[in-house]
Amino acid sequence: MNLSQPHKPILSFGMILLMAIAVGITVASNYYALPLLHSITEDLNISVDRAGSIMTTAQFSYALGLLFIAPLGDKIERKTLIIALMLLTIVGLLISGLSHSLTLLIVGTAITGLFSAVAQVLLPFAATLAKPSHKGKVVGVIMSGMLLGILLGRTFAGAISTLMDWRMVYLIAASCMVVITLLFIYLLPRYKSNNTIEYWPLIGSIFMLLLRNSSLRVFAIIGSLSFALFCLFWTPLTFLLSHPPYKYSDFIIGLFGLAGSVSALGSPIVGKLSDKGKGSWLILSGLGVLLFSWLPISFAPSSIIVLIIGIMLINLAAQITHVSCLNAIYQNDPHMATRMNVGYMLCYFIGGTVGSLCSTYLFNHYGWLAVAIAGALLSLMAIFIWIFYLIKNRVKE
Repeated sequence: MNLSQPHKPILSFGMILLMAIAVGITVASNYYALPLLHSITEDLNISVDRAGSIMTTAQFSYALGLLFIAPLGDKIERKTLIIALMLLTIVGLLISGLSHSLTLLIVGTAITGLFSAVAQVLLPFAATLAKPSHKGKVVGVIMSGMLLGILLGRTFAGAISTLMDWRMVYLIAASCMVVITLLFIYLLPRYKSNNTIEYWPLIGSIFMLLLRNSSLRVFAIIGSLSFALFCLFWTPLTFLLSHPPYKYSDFIIGLFGLAGSVSALGSPIVGKLSDKGKGSWLILSGLGVLLFSWLPISFAPSSIIVLIIGIMLINLAAQITHVSCLNAIYQNDPHMATRMNVGYMLCYFIGGTVGSLCSTYLFNHYGWLAVAIAGALLSLMAIFIWIFYLIKNRVKE
């Protein structure tokens, strides 16, 4: 096969599921530490603040990988790139699993975070290979894998740490990725874009796309606000549940990810509706559910049942919004799919980082209600931005 031509192999449903599993396991690698921080603090005899640097390293290195590595999907043959990045992610997980010092754990976390950006090569790759009428469905399935990885990764880590040891979390995760990589070596189709752009102009073109493409810019803003609200909720939830009146263990806290995982199963449905031209309505609906979710969430300190309802709503809302935005982006030129995805996801994770930082400050200084009020206000802002965008586009038409 001539790799210089953008030939599209047939993408089977089995391969879509394999890609979704790979994305989920890869992204989960950056979230395993969340329920393990207490165990790591005691085992390595370090302070809570120093243990917190593990998550900071994971997010920062992932952002670097997103910006400097993921765009290579528009330049390098994608199967080769994906396998190489997965092998390097495995190396990072092994270093973390064998570490006996914070320094070595940070090194392993940085390597894992940097090369786990392979998830953002797989996602646009799947969308590129999908039939135009099935793009939304494919994106929905892959995004289900990603969200399940983020949510269930915490549950998995808490369970393994409780039954065995926190290091085994990373070693088992590395073993799972070895299996996925071997399957990719034999089953993943080859595909290369016909782009001839050099590396640094390739990176610069991401920012140019954000500047010149107003639709991409709005989707990036909506996506970043959506993930900011997602992190605004999940980051301080651990502190709420680990203190009175609940005083839950890390394992029990990790189980709350199961409540959110139910909503991830709706992603394929969202994708199908997007394929039918319902994307604008879906985004508005998702933002509306996001706003409403803060009502039950505000009662979290006094009712677990109401909290679980809030968890299901906020995860459903975030998923509807995210999948709809991504599907709209992937309707563009497939040779720019990776870069447009990177531009969107870069804003997406910046939003998440800001949301996490703000939530910790609000919770520590003003309590849970302040977090809920801030979430409702940001949700309203996202709704106004989207409605303004729709009205502006209708006037142009």
